[in-house]
Amino acid sequence: MRMLVRHSPLKEPRGCTRDVTPASDTPPRGDLWDCLKSGALTGENKTKKFCCFALYILVILLLEKMYYNVKPAGLGFLLPVTVASLSFHENAGVLRYVNPRIGTYGLTPNGNGGMIPSTSPPFGMTRWTPQTRENYISQCPYNDMDKYIHGFQATHQPAIWMGESGQVVISPGIGNVQPLFTQRAHSFNKSDEVSTPYVYEVTMSAQSAIADLNLTESIYSPVPGGAGEPSDTVVEGANGRTRRAAPLERNEPALLPTYETISPSYDPIWQPQPGDSKIKTTMTASSHVGRLRFDFPTCSPHQWSRSPSWSGRYRRPYVFIQATRQNWTGHVKIDTEGQEISGSNSQRQDYALGPFKAGSFRGYFVSRFSEPFESFGVAHEGILEEGTNELDGTHIGAYARFRSGTKRVEVRTGVSFVSIEQARRNLDVEAPSGVTFDDAVENLKQVWLEKLGRVEIQGVNESSTDFDQRTIWYTGLFHALQYPSDFSEPTDNNSDGGKIFYSGYTDSVHTSNDSYYQSWSIWDTFRAEHTVLTLFAPERVNSMMRSLLQIYDWAGRLPMWANVVETNIMVGTHVDAVLANALERSFMGFNISKAWEAVRKNAYVPPINDTELLYYDREPDTPEEVRAGLTTYMSKGYVANDGWSESASRTLDYAFDDFAAAVVASHAGDEATSQALLERSKSYKRIYNTNTTFMEAKNANGTWAGSEQGWTEGDDWVYTFNVMHDPLGLAELMGGREKMKAKLDEYFAGGYNEHSNEPSHHSPYMYAAIGYPTYTQNLTRQIAADNYNATAAGLSGNEDLGQMSAWYLFTALGFYPVNPASDEYVVGAPFFEKVTIRLPAGAATGGVDGGEHTLTISAPNAPTQPFVKGLKVDGQSVQQPILTHRQLVTADLIEFEMSDQPRAWGSS
Repeated sequence: MRMLVRHSPLKEPRGCTRDVTPASDTPPRGDLWDCLKSGALTGENKTKKFCCFALYILVILLLEKMYYNVKPAGLGFLLPVTVASLSFHENAGVLRYVNPRIGTYGLTPNGNGGMIPSTSPPFGMTRWTPQTRENYISQCPYNDMDKYIHGFQATHQPAIWMGESGQVVISPGIGNVQPLFTQRAHSFNKSDEVSTPYVYEVTMSAQSAIADLNLTESIYSPVPGGAGEPSDTVVEGANGRTRRAAPLERNEPALLPTYETISPSYDPIWQPQPGDSKIKTTMTASSHVGRLRFDFPTCSPHQWSRSPSWSGRYRRPYVFIQATRQNWTGHVKIDTEGQEISGSNSQRQDYALGPFKAGSFRGYFVSRFSEPFESFGVAHEGILEEGTNELDGTHIGAYARFRSGTKRVEVRTGVSFVSIEQARRNLDVEAPSGVTFDDAVENLKQVWLEKLGRVEIQGVNESSTDFDQRTIWYTGLFHALQYPSDFSEPTDNNSDGGKIFYSGYTDSVHTSNDSYYQSWSIWDTFRAEHTVLTLFAPERVNSMMRSLLQIYDWAGRLPMWANVVETNIMVGTHVDAVLANALERSFMGFNISKAWEAVRKNAYVPPINDTELLYYDREPDTPEEVRAGLTTYMSKGYVANDGWSESASRTLDYAFDDFAAAVVASHAGDEATSQALLERSKSYKRIYNTNTTFMEAKNANGTWAGSEQGWTEGDDWVYTFNVMHDPLGLAELMGGREKMKAKLDEYFAGGYNEHSNEPSHHSPYMYAAIGYPTYTQNLTRQIAADNYNATAAGLSGNEDLGQMSAWYLFTALGFYPVNPASDEYVVGAPFFEKVTIRLPAGAATGGVDGGEHTLTISAPNAPTQPFVKGLKVDGQSVQQPILTHRQLVTADLIEFEMSDQPRAWGSS
């Protein structure tokens, strides 16, 4: 068990003169730690001071014993650093298992999960994160490798391979204002960092250093607008995709953090020393408001006071706000009477992608301070303009200094895509003056507890804290409930449900009584993430489907990968499966006729200039891509490789999308077209090469294009099994179930399965889908152990808005939605002995009405026995490895009988 006390400076640093000017009219805090740090006890009271210190240590030890009486694995990321911190974490329930730093560590964009330790409510518009690097397409604002914090950022970057939009960064400091990213580097220790879903805390050096750009920043970034040629160091596959480089060679299990041996490039001018002054930052948030609390030291280290540059006002604390970044225009304004700094910027890094330019897009912010400004100014390209209160330009910011001796400054920042006035309204609605910082932390804690606290896990393999399955599972659900994000903002009559939001498709502001969702990574999330939402956020699903149809009304097409607007990234119209998934699970609170109209258009109407454009990935200024190559797909049954990029992947994806479209057609009452699409969904057979026994791209004249051609983030091994909607048909195509099993054996034994990317996620379940469930049962545990852990390096691939975690969530429960356009789940083998889920109201009734329902999944001895001997649902035996959604949401008990040896259960 780690001690909570970092160091105990009983003496003030030599040469440090205490400021006798009170910071405010209120007396100083009287807690024990402040009593020791502030020097309030003089040398004449040394006995009293010693007793005070001894009592502090005793309280710490008692609280630690109480708080960690049963220490859950993986809690190293939640070690409180002060007595005040402990109060935040009382009654945290299952949130003590959540580690938001999972997926934040890695050398390259593909070498980490692309996550950040953010604070935000479920589906929040804005996420707040510590900033350790400037984010671009291919880089997030935080990497767990880094040793410096440069500020605290409001980010709208949904994934590592997408761009930022309308960000703002807030950075505290003491002395000379440091406006540039490379100047405002504050060193910190990982042991002084606490990250939870509801509050983030860090203690960092008050003195800033010079830190160069980090490794991936210099190699990969930026990719302007996501368009143009990538740098030479980015690996480009034969298919032209540049979204991810080739996977790194890894020693399995997944890399664990090694901070001492791997570090970012930096050139510090100052190194922290024992006794150096610290700034403690505490951060929490609501959907449109970030709250930051900065606790400044009462005096500076002696080496500061000896320097002329730290004399007078330059020893005072300040807060700097970066309103814009390089090459992006913006505005900033300081209101000293209102104690506010406000601003806006036009930053939207995906500006070159797709047909919708969103030319009026701006991110707005209003920051309100708890303390009056002693002085203020603005910065332009790193040059300070003291006393100036307003500025337009690129790479600008503003700052406020506070009186010497100011111990604490709280900053509440409202963020909006509508206007400055709306940002201020968001601030007033979500962070009114009567709601304290501690109240805000508790409010966010309760919001997350309401979601994650519905699941109780018992009977876990506790062999290693780094691989604690509860931490992986609960963090996975935390990740899965972040997207798509609700872009709606409150109006004056928000109590009546009124909302306002900006649409990049119309480049204008709209009002509605419904939420508007954005950030749709559908090529990734259609597989399992949206199914997670039907179980754990059913109250939002219908509204999300209405948002998809709203986009269709504006754009004339459903989205593929929307980040403010359509970006045309990835292939296929898997949104068809998202709608089918909802309908198959009884979510019908949207216009089904319009849904079918939009899906039918995907299936039968090629994109603009279909025969003229290649539609390669991130091609700038293209029309909506949808099913590029549909022209030859409809006439020949496949997308021709000599006419379109990624032709083989498109053919297989379009065949699946046809199945999904058939489901939507059936729900809309168009049975004739449904049957036609079901027949066309067998088009995958057109590109199966019986000579090689692999899927392969074809040219327009019917000749084979070669095994290296036509793939999207995968190869012929991965995509040969990409027939999620018809595993038995694929087996027949390969010559029978036994031959397909042998091919799967070769695939997994040869190391061709790359779980770090989505096209492989369903692959281990293909065994069970064709009658060999024991192979699925054994493989899924191995894949989970190799690709997930409870550390910052806990994801082998990009999270991609919840899909990586969604695989683990379902797999650990014992089943997975191999065909997400159906209502079926293929059974694997659960990891836990018992899971009790209080399904929310609406999970069994399509998101409307209904009450909660409790489902218990029982699997005695599951941690040590990976094979299924039998399965019952409410006492009724299940002979095949299939469960339906209706069974999950209505059954009281699903019982697995486990074994340490393979069994015949479920075999055909």
